[in-house]
Amino acid sequence: MELKDKVVIVTGGAGGIGRALCTRFAAEGAKGVVVADLEGTDIDTVAKALGDQAMPVATDVSNEADVQRLVVQTEERFGPVDLFCSNAGVGGGGGIESPDDDWDRTFRINLMAHVYAARAVVPSMVARGEGYLLNTASAAGLLANLGNAQYTVTKHAAVALAEFLAITYGDQGVKVSCLCPQGVRTPMLLGGLDADDPSAAMVLKSGNLIDPEDVADSVVQGLRDERFLILPHPEVAEFYRRKADDPDRWIKGMRRIQAQL
Repeated sequence: MELKDKVVIVTGGAGGIGRALCTRFAAEGAKGVVVADLEGTDIDTVAKALGDQAMPVATDVSNEADVQRLVVQTEERFGPVDLFCSNAGVGGGGGIESPDDDWDRTFRINLMAHVYAARAVVPSMVARGEGYLLNTASAAGLLANLGNAQYTVTKHAAVALAEFLAITYGDQGVKVSCLCPQGVRTPMLLGGLDADDPSAAMVLKSGNLIDPEDVADSVVQGLRDERFLILPHPEVAEFYRRKADDPDRWIKGMRRIQAQL
């Protein structure tokens, strides 16, 4: 997929990876870039910096009605959605002892938001015979994030959903990519490091930190190549292969890393 003249929605667009995606898509010549994020975030600032081709829409992705409204407003302003980047996510932390409310919130944002996005745009994409979904998961969705059960579980679910969508709708013209970065210099990760969060320390220990703009570069190339897995950290592919080759050895190795945190 080439971004020129395309209509794109980016959730979580006010900061971090989302903001970098909005900026890069605009630079690639997208006809419309919709910056979606929670009310009170910097969506107006981001959209204003991109000019007339951008529009801010306050959106709570954990609310399906909000996601539906986001798509309607996009279509009214720019036309059919060519690319929906379901990028918003939350980190959190803790294990099985975490309260149900924490689990529910993480599931709604890290998984159900992708479901809501697909419900909102896939029918029209199928009717047109074309369209693209970019679902941001995480390397934790392929591997694991020690010390953070909700994040690991919901990101695995996000990868599985993206795979389901790619299989189910691929022959009807809907393409799907799943973005799985590892350590990225975003407020979510850096805030965890400042708070001595073991899950953030695990990310730092497992690989290099890159900038959101590096992720955006990988996304543009991944969309151009129409790859299912977009891995801004190439080493994640090798880790994933090792895990598949010998899951028991992988788990033992992860235990050793956990003991060092």
